[in-house]
Amino acid sequence: MSSHQGDATATLIRLMPAVFVVIWATGFIVARYGMPHAPPFTFLLYRYLFSIACFLGWIVIAGVRWPTTGRQWWHLSVTGVLMQAGYLGGVWAAVKGGMGSGLSALIVGIQPVLTAVWLSATGSHGARVSGRQWVGLLLGFAGLVLVVSRKLTHGGPGDHVTWVNFSWAAMALVSITAGTLYQKRHVQPCDVRTAITAQLLSAAVVTLPLALLEAEPFRWNLESGGAMAWSVLGLTLGGSSLLYLLIQRGAAASVASLMYLVPPTTALIAWVLFREPITWLTLAGMALTAFGVALVVRAPRR
Repeated sequence: MSSHQGDATATLIRLMPAVFVVIWATGFIVARYGMPHAPPFTFLLYRYLFSIACFLGWIVIAGVRWPTTGRQWWHLSVTGVLMQAGYLGGVWAAVKGGMGSGLSALIVGIQPVLTAVWLSATGSHGARVSGRQWVGLLLGFAGLVLVVSRKLTHGGPGDHVTWVNFSWAAMALVSITAGTLYQKRHVQPCDVRTAITAQLLSAAVVTLPLALLEAEPFRWNLESGGAMAWSVLGLTLGGSSLLYLLIQRGAAASVASLMYLVPPTTALIAWVLFREPITWLTLAGMALTAFGVALVVRAPRR
């Protein structure tokens, strides 16, 4: 590899977290377009199947090798159930059930703290959370509360909480946290395309019976079609692949802390696309969140 190629690769690796945050943040934008026209699990089942088809074509063209052991397939399947079916199913079902995007983002946004508590309690592979990182996690969460506070206090008429939609959001939080920790500990490095395909297959199997129970029809139109296209091409092929690579390369607490940046980024995108107002309180929350994440991901002094 030439020095120029090495520099380009290093630059791409450095940009991965930022690109991931931007792509992942569009998930709430997609929900705004797609949810009024489709039941959540049917939408997600189509998303998984279309994504599998795209990945299979890519795998065949590239001649990528599949995982070779049953253990690899099992671990990838478990992460698929947790990080695809559990997380996405919980978020979309909560939003469909009337929970506002701000509150659902806040509940799922607890993931970095939950991850840090688990790592500190278990000391998995010596991955204890330092004092500086704890400060960063708490500052990031405080900033997150400021970012979503306006949506929490100025929700629409359908923006309400029930034990059902709260349970769905809580399931999403537990699923993404457990999936991140499980992948970091058990999944051996393999090609991201076959890894995500294995995850999607298990997610589709788990989601199918739930989709069959939904009576609401899927209404295909410009909004739902556009939401599906971006869900497949941007969120799954792009976002899920980047999340897989980030978990394989980084510490669990540092990767989880990136989730703090998703709601502020979503607020910026919504301001650009929909002219949703951004207050000084929102800007302060964004700055506080960014500072907190910087404390978490900064390399320790030697």
